Amino acid sequence: MVATAQRFTELYPDVEISWEKRSLQEFADASIEDLAKRFDLLVIDHPWTGFGAATNTIVPLSDHFSSEYIKDQEVNTVGKSYESYVFNNKLWALPIDAATPVAAARLDILEKNGLKVPETFEDLLALAKKGLVAFAGIPVDSLMTFYSFCCSLGEAPFQSQQKVISEETGIKALQMHRELAQLMDPANFNRNPIQVYEAMVNTDEIAYCPFAYGYSNYSRIGYSKNLLHFYDLVKLNDQPMISSLGGTGLAVSAFSENLPEALKYAEFTGSSQVQQNIFADNGGQPGHLQAWKSDRINEITHDYFKNTLPALERAFLRPRYSGHMYFQDHAGDVVRDYLMNGGDEKEVLAAMDALYVKSLNPATV
Repeated sequence: MVATAQRFTELYPDVEISWEKRSLQEFADASIEDLAKRFDLLVIDHPWTGFGAATNTIVPLSDHFSSEYIKDQEVNTVGKSYESYVFNNKLWALPIDAATPVAAARLDILEKNGLKVPETFEDLLALAKKGLVAFAGIPVDSLMTFYSFCCSLGEAPFQSQQKVISEETGIKALQMHRELAQLMDPANFNRNPIQVYEAMVNTDEIAYCPFAYGYSNYSRIGYSKNLLHFYDLVKLNDQPMISSLGGTGLAVSAFSENLPEALKYAEFTGSSQVQQNIFADNGGQPGHLQAWKSDRINEITHDYFKNTLPALERAFLRPRYSGHMYFQDHAGDVVRDYLMNGGDEKEVLAAMDALYVKSLNPATV
Protein backbone atom coordinates (compact mmCIF):
# COMPACT_ATOMS: atom_id res chain seq x y z
CA MET A 1 0.00 0.00 0.00
CA VAL A 2 2.93 2.30 0.69
CA ALA A 3 4.26 1.63 -2.82
CA THR A 4 0.91 2.36 -4.45
CA ALA A 5 0.61 5.57 -2.43
CA GLN A 6 4.08 6.67 -3.51
CA ARG A 7 3.29 6.09 -7.18
CA PHE A 8 -0.08 7.81 -6.90
CA THR A 9 1.60 10.91 -5.45
CA GLU A 10 4.12 10.85 -8.31
CA LEU A 11 1.20 10.90 -10.74
CA TYR A 12 -0.82 13.43 -8.71
CA PRO A 13 1.72 15.61 -6.85
CA ASP A 14 -0.98 17.64 -5.10
CA VAL A 15 -2.16 14.53 -3.19
CA GLU A 16 -0.15 12.91 -0.40
CA ILE A 17 -1.27 9.58 1.08
CA SER A 18 0.24 8.34 4.32
CA TRP A 19 -0.54 4.85 5.62
CA GLU A 20 -0.49 3.83 9.29
CA LYS A 21 -0.13 0.16 10.20
CA ARG A 22 -2.11 -1.77 12.80
CA SER A 23 -1.52 -5.26 14.11
CA LEU A 24 -3.05 -8.37 12.55
CA GLN A 25 -5.27 -8.78 15.62
CA GLU A 26 -6.42 -5.15 15.41
CA PHE A 27 -7.19 -5.71 11.74
CA ALA A 28 -9.64 -8.44 12.71
CA ASP A 29 -11.01 -6.80 15.86
CA ALA A 30 -10.76 -3.00 15.84
CA SER A 31 -14.00 -1.18 15.04
CA ILE A 32 -13.94 0.36 11.58
CA GLU A 33 -16.33 3.07 12.82
CA ASP A 34 -13.63 4.50 15.08
CA LEU A 35 -11.05 4.27 12.30
CA ALA A 36 -13.32 5.86 9.70
CA LYS A 37 -13.61 8.99 11.83
CA ARG A 38 -9.82 9.36 11.77
CA PHE A 39 -8.81 8.19 8.30
CA ASP A 40 -9.94 8.77 4.71
CA LEU A 41 -9.00 5.25 3.61
CA LEU A 42 -9.25 1.93 5.43
CA VAL A 43 -8.07 -1.59 4.72
CA ILE A 44 -10.77 -3.80 6.24
CA ASP A 45 -11.61 -7.44 6.91
CA HIS A 46 -14.71 -8.47 4.94
CA PRO A 47 -16.82 -9.58 7.94
CA TRP A 48 -16.95 -5.85 8.79
CA THR A 49 -18.86 -5.16 5.53
CA GLY A 50 -22.32 -5.48 7.04
CA PHE A 51 -21.43 -3.27 9.97
CA GLY A 52 -19.94 -0.65 7.66
CA ALA A 53 -23.04 -0.65 5.48
CA ALA A 54 -25.50 -0.62 8.40
CA THR A 55 -23.78 2.29 10.11
CA ASN A 56 -22.94 4.24 6.92
CA THR A 57 -19.34 4.27 8.09
CA ILE A 58 -17.92 3.62 4.62
CA VAL A 59 -18.92 4.72 1.12
CA PRO A 60 -20.63 2.33 -1.33
CA LEU A 61 -18.00 2.33 -4.07
CA SER A 62 -20.40 1.01 -6.69
CA ASP A 63 -22.19 4.38 -6.46
CA HIS A 64 -18.99 6.18 -7.50
CA PHE A 65 -17.08 3.98 -9.95
CA SER A 66 -18.06 3.30 -13.55
CA SER A 67 -20.09 0.20 -14.34
CA GLU A 68 -17.18 -1.02 -16.50
CA TYR A 69 -14.75 -0.78 -13.60
CA ILE A 70 -17.13 -2.57 -11.23
CA LYS A 71 -17.76 -5.29 -13.83
CA ASP A 72 -14.00 -5.83 -14.20
CA GLN A 73 -13.76 -6.28 -10.44
CA GLU A 74 -16.63 -8.78 -10.43
CA VAL A 75 -15.39 -10.80 -13.42
CA ASN A 76 -11.83 -10.95 -12.08
CA THR A 77 -12.73 -11.92 -8.53
CA VAL A 78 -10.54 -14.50 -6.80
CA GLY A 79 -13.11 -16.93 -5.47
CA LYS A 80 -15.78 -15.03 -3.54
CA SER A 81 -13.49 -12.06 -2.81
CA TYR A 82 -15.68 -9.61 -4.72
CA GLU A 83 -18.88 -11.00 -3.19
CA SER A 84 -17.38 -10.68 0.28
CA TYR A 85 -17.60 -6.88 0.05
CA VAL A 86 -21.09 -6.76 -1.45
CA PHE A 87 -23.93 -5.97 0.94
CA ASN A 88 -27.43 -4.76 0.03
CA ASN A 89 -26.43 -5.09 -3.65
CA LYS A 90 -23.66 -2.50 -3.31
CA LEU A 91 -19.87 -2.88 -3.28
CA TRP A 92 -18.43 -1.38 -0.08
CA ALA A 93 -14.72 -2.09 -0.53
CA LEU A 94 -12.38 -3.10 -3.34
CA PRO A 95 -10.92 -6.62 -2.96
CA ILE A 96 -7.28 -5.57 -3.20
CA ASP A 97 -5.95 -8.67 -1.45
CA ALA A 98 -7.17 -12.28 -1.64
CA ALA A 99 -6.28 -14.92 0.94
CA THR A 100 -7.44 -18.12 2.56
CA PRO A 101 -5.76 -20.77 4.70
CA VAL A 102 -3.46 -22.86 2.51
CA ALA A 103 -0.65 -25.33 3.10
CA ALA A 104 3.03 -24.36 3.39
CA ALA A 105 6.11 -26.57 3.35
CA ARG A 106 9.84 -26.45 3.94
CA LEU A 107 10.76 -28.85 1.15
CA ASP A 108 14.38 -29.04 2.33
CA ILE A 109 13.33 -30.45 5.71
CA LEU A 110 10.92 -32.93 4.17
CA GLU A 111 13.55 -34.13 1.68
CA LYS A 112 16.18 -34.42 4.40
CA ASN A 113 13.82 -36.77 6.28
CA GLY A 114 12.79 -38.71 3.18
CA LEU A 115 9.25 -37.35 3.39
CA LYS A 116 6.78 -35.87 0.94
CA VAL A 117 4.20 -33.11 1.13
CA PRO A 118 1.06 -34.68 2.69
CA GLU A 119 -1.80 -35.35 0.28
CA THR A 120 -4.51 -36.58 2.67
CA PHE A 121 -5.64 -35.88 6.22
CA GLU A 122 -4.23 -39.28 7.19
CA ASP A 123 -0.86 -38.28 5.72
CA LEU A 124 -1.06 -35.07 7.73
CA LEU A 125 -1.65 -36.91 11.00
CA ALA A 126 1.27 -39.22 10.27
CA LEU A 127 3.58 -36.25 9.67
CA ALA A 128 2.28 -34.49 12.78
CA LYS A 129 3.17 -37.55 14.85
CA LYS A 130 6.78 -37.00 13.79
CA GLY A 131 6.66 -33.53 15.38
CA LEU A 132 7.13 -31.67 12.09
CA VAL A 133 3.75 -29.92 11.79
CA ALA A 134 2.45 -26.58 13.09
CA PHE A 135 -0.62 -24.46 12.50
CA ALA A 136 -1.99 -21.08 13.58
CA GLY A 137 -3.82 -21.69 16.85
CA ILE A 138 -4.81 -18.29 18.25
CA PRO A 139 -8.58 -17.97 18.82
CA VAL A 140 -9.64 -16.47 15.49
CA ASP A 141 -7.56 -18.96 13.49
CA SER A 142 -8.82 -21.87 15.59
CA LEU A 143 -12.34 -20.76 14.70
CA MET A 144 -11.50 -20.54 10.99
CA THR A 145 -10.08 -24.06 11.05
CA PHE A 146 -13.23 -25.31 12.79
CA TYR A 147 -15.25 -23.85 9.89
CA SER A 148 -12.88 -25.64 7.54
CA PHE A 149 -13.52 -29.03 9.13
CA CYS A 150 -17.29 -28.44 9.07
CA CYS A 151 -17.31 -27.44 5.40
CA SER A 152 -15.00 -30.30 4.48
CA LEU A 153 -17.34 -32.75 6.22
CA GLY A 154 -20.12 -31.55 3.92
CA GLU A 155 -21.94 -28.89 5.95
CA ALA A 156 -21.30 -25.15 5.92
CA PRO A 157 -21.85 -23.29 9.21
CA PHE A 158 -24.61 -20.71 9.81
CA GLN A 159 -27.37 -22.37 7.81
CA SER A 160 -29.98 -21.51 10.46
CA GLN A 161 -30.50 -18.69 12.95
CA GLN A 162 -30.41 -21.00 15.97
CA LYS A 163 -27.32 -23.16 15.48
CA VAL A 164 -23.85 -22.58 14.14
CA ILE A 165 -23.67 -26.15 12.87
CA SER A 166 -25.57 -29.40 13.33
CA GLU A 167 -24.59 -31.45 16.35
CA GLU A 168 -23.47 -34.40 14.24
CA THR A 169 -21.11 -32.40 12.02
CA GLY A 170 -19.98 -30.09 14.84
CA ILE A 171 -18.94 -32.94 17.13
CA LYS A 172 -17.03 -34.71 14.37
CA ALA A 173 -15.31 -31.47 13.30
CA LEU A 174 -14.24 -30.67 16.86
CA GLN A 175 -12.90 -34.17 17.45
CA MET A 176 -10.88 -34.23 14.22
CA HIS A 177 -9.58 -30.75 14.92
CA ARG A 178 -8.46 -31.72 18.42
CA GLU A 179 -6.90 -34.98 17.20
CA LEU A 180 -4.57 -32.91 15.05
CA ALA A 181 -4.09 -30.13 17.62
CA GLN A 182 -2.91 -32.57 20.28
CA LEU A 183 0.02 -33.51 18.05
CA MET A 184 1.25 -29.92 17.93
CA ASP A 185 3.66 -27.97 20.10
CA PRO A 186 1.43 -26.00 22.55
CA ALA A 187 3.33 -22.87 21.47
CA ASN A 188 1.21 -22.89 18.33
CA PHE A 189 -1.87 -21.89 20.32
CA ASN A 190 -0.25 -18.47 20.70
CA ARG A 191 0.76 -18.09 17.05
CA ASN A 192 -1.01 -16.29 14.24
CA PRO A 193 -0.17 -17.27 10.63
CA ILE A 194 2.76 -14.86 10.36
CA GLN A 195 4.27 -16.18 13.59
CA VAL A 196 3.95 -19.75 12.31
CA TYR A 197 5.71 -18.83 9.07
CA GLU A 198 8.44 -16.99 10.96
CA ALA A 199 9.01 -20.11 13.06
CA MET A 200 9.15 -22.20 9.88
CA VAL A 201 11.71 -20.03 8.08
CA ASN A 202 13.91 -19.18 11.08
CA THR A 203 14.26 -22.66 12.60
CA ASP A 204 14.50 -26.16 11.15
CA GLU A 205 11.84 -27.64 13.43
CA ILE A 206 8.69 -27.27 11.32
CA ALA A 207 8.39 -28.88 7.90
CA TYR A 208 4.72 -28.31 7.19
CA CYS A 209 1.75 -26.13 8.08
CA PRO A 210 -1.59 -27.58 6.88
CA PHE A 211 -3.69 -24.43 7.15
CA ALA A 212 -2.81 -20.82 7.81
CA TYR A 213 -3.70 -17.73 5.82
CA GLY A 214 -1.16 -17.54 3.01
CA TYR A 215 1.46 -14.82 2.63
CA SER A 216 3.15 -14.94 -0.76
CA ASN A 217 6.22 -13.00 0.41
CA TYR A 218 7.53 -16.16 2.13
CA SER A 219 7.66 -17.84 -1.30
CA ARG A 220 9.92 -15.12 -2.73
CA ILE A 221 13.69 -15.56 -2.74
CA GLY A 222 15.42 -13.15 -0.41
CA TYR A 223 12.45 -12.37 1.83
CA SER A 224 13.46 -14.78 4.59
CA LYS A 225 16.29 -17.07 5.56
CA ASN A 226 14.53 -20.13 4.17
CA LEU A 227 11.97 -20.45 1.39
CA LEU A 228 8.43 -21.74 1.82
CA HIS A 229 6.49 -23.49 -0.93
CA PHE A 230 2.70 -23.21 -0.81
CA TYR A 231 0.07 -25.74 -1.83
CA ASP A 232 -3.62 -26.55 -1.85
CA LEU A 233 -5.07 -28.19 1.27
CA VAL A 234 -4.94 -31.91 2.00
CA LYS A 235 -7.83 -34.16 1.03
CA LEU A 236 -10.50 -35.28 3.47
CA ASN A 237 -12.84 -38.04 2.27
CA ASP A 238 -11.16 -37.90 -1.18
CA GLN A 239 -11.86 -34.16 -1.63
CA PRO A 240 -9.53 -31.20 -0.93
CA MET A 241 -10.49 -29.50 2.31
CA ILE A 242 -12.44 -26.24 2.21
CA SER A 243 -11.04 -23.20 4.02
CA SER A 244 -12.49 -19.85 5.17
CA LEU A 245 -12.02 -16.88 2.87
CA GLY A 246 -9.91 -14.01 4.15
CA GLY A 247 -8.27 -11.18 2.25
CA THR A 248 -8.60 -7.43 2.62
CA GLY A 249 -10.71 -4.70 1.10
CA LEU A 250 -9.89 -1.06 0.46
CA ALA A 251 -12.72 1.12 1.77
CA VAL A 252 -13.31 4.87 1.72
CA SER A 253 -14.53 6.59 4.87
CA ALA A 254 -17.94 8.23 4.73
CA PHE A 255 -16.48 10.92 7.00
CA SER A 256 -13.69 11.80 4.57
CA GLU A 257 -13.21 15.46 3.74
CA ASN A 258 -11.12 14.39 0.74
CA LEU A 259 -13.63 12.09 -0.92
CA PRO A 260 -12.71 12.69 -4.61
CA GLU A 261 -9.02 12.08 -3.96
CA ALA A 262 -9.68 9.02 -1.78
CA LEU A 263 -11.94 7.49 -4.42
CA LYS A 264 -9.41 8.16 -7.17
CA TYR A 265 -6.64 6.47 -5.19
CA ALA A 266 -8.85 3.47 -4.39
CA GLU A 267 -9.74 3.09 -8.07
CA PHE A 268 -6.04 3.27 -8.97
CA THR A 269 -4.97 0.67 -6.40
CA GLY A 270 -7.69 -1.84 -7.31
CA SER A 271 -7.08 -1.61 -11.06
CA SER A 272 -5.80 -4.62 -12.98
CA GLN A 273 -2.66 -2.78 -14.10
CA VAL A 274 -1.60 -1.77 -10.58
CA GLN A 275 -2.59 -5.09 -9.01
CA GLN A 276 -0.47 -7.03 -11.50
CA ASN A 277 2.56 -4.79 -11.21
CA ILE A 278 3.18 -2.24 -8.44
CA PHE A 279 1.04 -4.08 -5.89
CA ALA A 280 2.39 -7.57 -6.59
CA ASP A 281 5.99 -6.47 -7.11
CA ASN A 282 6.10 -4.86 -3.68
CA GLY A 283 5.11 -8.00 -1.80
CA GLY A 284 1.36 -7.63 -2.17
CA GLN A 285 -1.00 -10.55 -2.64
CA PRO A 286 -3.42 -9.14 -5.23
CA GLY A 287 -7.17 -9.44 -5.23
CA HIS A 288 -7.38 -9.33 -9.03
CA LEU A 289 -7.57 -12.69 -10.84
CA GLN A 290 -5.29 -11.67 -13.71
CA ALA A 291 -2.46 -11.21 -11.22
CA TRP A 292 -3.00 -14.73 -9.86
CA LYS A 293 -2.77 -16.14 -13.37
CA SER A 294 0.31 -14.12 -14.33
CA ASP A 295 3.27 -16.29 -15.37
CA ARG A 296 5.64 -13.50 -14.33
CA ILE A 297 4.28 -13.23 -10.80
CA ASN A 298 4.11 -17.01 -10.38
CA GLU A 299 7.72 -17.34 -11.50
CA ILE A 300 8.97 -15.02 -8.75
CA THR A 301 6.76 -16.70 -6.10
CA HIS A 302 7.48 -20.34 -6.98
CA ASP A 303 3.90 -20.78 -8.26
CA TYR A 304 2.34 -19.58 -5.01
CA PHE A 305 -0.68 -18.19 -6.85
CA LYS A 306 -1.27 -21.07 -9.28
CA ASN A 307 -0.83 -23.66 -6.54
CA THR A 308 -3.23 -22.05 -4.06
CA LEU A 309 -5.87 -20.60 -6.42
CA PRO A 310 -8.07 -23.75 -6.23
CA ALA A 311 -8.32 -23.29 -2.44
CA LEU A 312 -9.39 -19.66 -2.93
CA GLU A 313 -12.00 -20.63 -5.49
CA ARG A 314 -13.85 -23.00 -3.17
CA ALA A 315 -13.32 -21.09 0.11
CA PHE A 316 -16.24 -20.60 2.50
CA LEU A 317 -17.60 -17.07 2.77
CA ARG A 318 -18.18 -16.13 6.41
CA PRO A 319 -21.32 -14.21 7.48
CA ARG A 320 -21.08 -10.42 7.25
CA TYR A 321 -24.19 -9.27 9.12
CA SER A 322 -23.70 -6.32 11.42
CA GLY A 323 -23.30 -8.27 14.68
CA HIS A 324 -21.11 -11.07 13.38
CA MET A 325 -17.86 -9.61 14.69
CA TYR A 326 -19.17 -10.10 18.24
CA PHE A 327 -19.53 -13.82 17.52
CA GLN A 328 -16.13 -14.08 15.85
CA ASP A 329 -14.40 -12.24 18.70
CA HIS A 330 -15.73 -14.65 21.33
CA ALA A 331 -16.32 -18.02 19.65
CA GLY A 332 -12.64 -18.48 18.88
CA ASP A 333 -11.87 -18.57 22.60
CA VAL A 334 -14.41 -21.38 23.04
CA VAL A 335 -12.89 -23.47 20.26
CA ARG A 336 -9.28 -22.89 21.30
CA ASP A 337 -10.04 -23.77 24.94
CA TYR A 338 -11.53 -27.08 23.77
CA LEU A 339 -8.53 -27.81 21.54
CA MET A 340 -6.14 -27.16 24.41
CA ASN A 341 -8.03 -28.70 27.30
CA GLY A 342 -10.67 -31.01 25.85
CA GLY A 343 -14.22 -31.15 27.15
CA ASP A 344 -17.75 -32.04 26.15
CA GLU A 345 -18.27 -31.27 22.45
CA LYS A 346 -22.00 -30.68 22.98
CA GLU A 347 -21.23 -28.02 25.59
CA VAL A 348 -18.77 -26.36 23.22
CA LEU A 349 -21.39 -26.24 20.46
CA ALA A 350 -24.02 -24.94 22.87
CA ALA A 351 -21.72 -22.12 23.97
CA MET A 352 -21.11 -21.19 20.35
CA ASP A 353 -24.83 -21.28 19.59
CA ALA A 354 -25.54 -18.91 22.48
CA LEU A 355 -22.96 -16.45 21.17
CA TYR A 356 -24.39 -16.76 17.67
CA VAL A 357 -27.99 -16.08 18.71
CA LYS A 358 -26.87 -13.09 20.76
CA SER A 359 -24.88 -11.69 17.82
CA LEU A 360 -27.98 -11.72 15.62
CA ASN A 361 -29.62 -9.12 17.87
CA PRO A 362 -27.73 -5.83 17.41
CA ALA A 363 -29.26 -4.44 20.60
CA THR A 364 -27.46 -7.03 22.73
CA VAL A 365 -23.92 -6.75 21.35
